[in-house]
Amino acid sequence: MGKVRLLDSNTINKIAAGEVVERPASCIKELVENSIDAGANHIEVEIVNGGKTLMRVTDDGGGMSKEDSLLAIRRHATSKLSNVQDLLTISTLGFRGEAVPTIAAVSKFTLQTRRADSELGTKIQIEGGKFIDSHEVGCKIGTTVIVEDLFFNTPARLKFLKATSTEASKIHEYIVKLALSRPEISFKLINNNRPALSTPGNGKMIDVITGVYGTEISSSLIEINFSAEDFHLSGYIGKPNFLKNYRTWQTFIINGRIVNNRTISKALEESYRALIPKSGFPLAALKIEVPQNSIDVNVHPQKTELKFEDDNQIFKLVYRAVREAVSEKKSNAENHDLTEIATSPEVPKYEPLNLDEYFGKVADRKNFNVEKTREILNSEKNSVAADENAETAENVFVPNFDKVTPPEAFEDFQAAENFSDNNGEEEIIEPPPTENKSDIKISTENSTEKIEPPIKNPALKLQPIGQVNLCYIVAQSDSDLYIIDQHAAHERILFDRLCGYADKIPAQGLLIHRVLKFDERETLQIENNLELFKSLGFTLEPSGENEFRITEVPIDAADTDPEIMLREIISGLPEIDTDSEIDDERRADIARNIRQLVLATTACKAAIKAGQELNARQMQILLNDLSNTPNPHTCPHGRPTIIKFSAKDLSKMFHRT
Repeated sequence: MGKVRLLDSNTINKIAAGEVVERPASCIKELVENSIDAGANHIEVEIVNGGKTLMRVTDDGGGMSKEDSLLAIRRHATSKLSNVQDLLTISTLGFRGEAVPTIAAVSKFTLQTRRADSELGTKIQIEGGKFIDSHEVGCKIGTTVIVEDLFFNTPARLKFLKATSTEASKIHEYIVKLALSRPEISFKLINNNRPALSTPGNGKMIDVITGVYGTEISSSLIEINFSAEDFHLSGYIGKPNFLKNYRTWQTFIINGRIVNNRTISKALEESYRALIPKSGFPLAALKIEVPQNSIDVNVHPQKTELKFEDDNQIFKLVYRAVREAVSEKKSNAENHDLTEIATSPEVPKYEPLNLDEYFGKVADRKNFNVEKTREILNSEKNSVAADENAETAENVFVPNFDKVTPPEAFEDFQAAENFSDNNGEEEIIEPPPTENKSDIKISTENSTEKIEPPIKNPALKLQPIGQVNLCYIVAQSDSDLYIIDQHAAHERILFDRLCGYADKIPAQGLLIHRVLKFDERETLQIENNLELFKSLGFTLEPSGENEFRITEVPIDAADTDPEIMLREIISGLPEIDTDSEIDDERRADIARNIRQLVLATTACKAAIKAGQELNARQMQILLNDLSNTPNPHTCPHGRPTIIKFSAKDLSKMFHRT
């Protein structure tokens, strides 16, 4: 007897279900797409227990006749295709004819549908792929599908489902993407008898975005509208300061179909290069229209992927469209309001101070006294100072009980003008002037420095306060607190300045030329890009075998060690395949990447370093320059330049709300 046998239809359906129905969200996706193809204007989705117990999809579409509904539960029965040629121009979301029968094969399935020209509708019940009943029923125009006890007959699949909250989140995520792809349709999601999502269905994508993600993000969006030949891209992208740690907020819609596509994802990432951190992802809701015959949607059972006829062309068009949108946005503003571009941090969860732990080394809390605590803390300070791996003891906060003042001394705090320190010297604290509030005075141990008023800038709302660890500038607005990374901020300023030079970057000749030796790979990289290096401010002349003489460096990096800077640049240059020809487009891409690498490295090496002390005037100038640079959000390597702690954030941290 032969070993090859035909599988029965029930087994075939379960195998197909493993490909099409991965989890409850897969069912919702297939059913809602069918509702969209049916011309629905309102779609309501209800789930219980993350969709594992119940899923219901109701629409007001065209509905089906009794004959069509009985055919729809059979595999490969569809109204979307008539012959193989239709696959080349398929415009509907569904076309395989697999979704309904495969879902019915692994659940308790009920279909209820009615056409507008029929007085009664049809109700069909299937359990685990077995037909149970079919009869006429009174119902509304449209279709309702109820899926209960998903995977009840395939327990191996059931146990691989995630927690209820995770499955519900996946469903919510996909409904959001469907709503973005079809803003003209009103979507409603009910989770465990509670409304979870509702969209207006007015055809405006911006209303869907703000309705889903919150109205406060509207100021962080950039509208995009780009056309080139048969390609059109529209939608919204997030500003570089509005990021998430995951790609959930990125939706790509190709000819009305939601897809995952690496080409578009890569083009989006490249468009934001040097604007956002490598670990961050911008919001994107992009609708792309291309000729239907230039894509193949029949490459994945769940229809979540497709192939382009020319991936390279799509990459370039998406990159150009997004890049132009971001560039246009930044060019429309002469300067930036740093209070708006600042990144907001995650507010830490409030944890009350454990006084028992804090005072744990004090033998008797009831007999607590200043002298005893001072002795303990001073011993800790000395142990920290002795630790070679620790920072200096001055950076460790230890309360100075020598300066403790009796409560009665603060009865009239506003009238206090001087306090006595432990050396018996007086520190004068002058009240802020009333006539000119920008005339600041900072008292030091030896002198009082008068700071000039900051440069007037209508977009600048920040006033520097000081430095933390000689690395971060602390500034304030009327009600919020800001921390600026001085190196990242100056690095961005220099990078944008270098990028702003149209042709050759100004260079400065070295008084003493440096002769450097390289290996063969580095030598080849330099020889192939001598003119490019020169245009970027580096003049290199061959001086021997694998040797080059540096005669000029960019003027903004004149104080930087040219050898360290150049070697770091060369170590990051892309490899060049000498065995194959490089077309003009590839050469242009290489040149563009080299240019960005050189400018980013030059800016990094020339920028203010962490540990460099700045006075108030220098800090104010840095903030002014950052507000006037085209891309103030991040440094060229993607690290944020400025972080905002709003008054609300501070209240949460101090548990005042």
